[in-house]
Amino acid sequence: MSIIVNLDVMMAKRKISLNELSERVEITPANLSILKTGKAKAIRFTTLEAICKELLCQPGDLLEWKE
Repeated sequence: MSIIVNLDVMMAKRKISLNELSERVEITPANLSILKTGKAKAIRFTTLEAICKELLCQPGDLLEWKE
């Protein structure tokens, strides 16, 4: 079981950089990078909500489950 993080895809679609998004959602670039590369073990709902708000997307656009 694996959760795939598609943050990089959504960022490319919205043409926003990692640094710009990190400033807007008030999370460090390092932590956002960990999330973007799929190495994060957890994400707070408040962080997920802030990212979705900035990228104008749904949580399902960012997270995907694959068996």
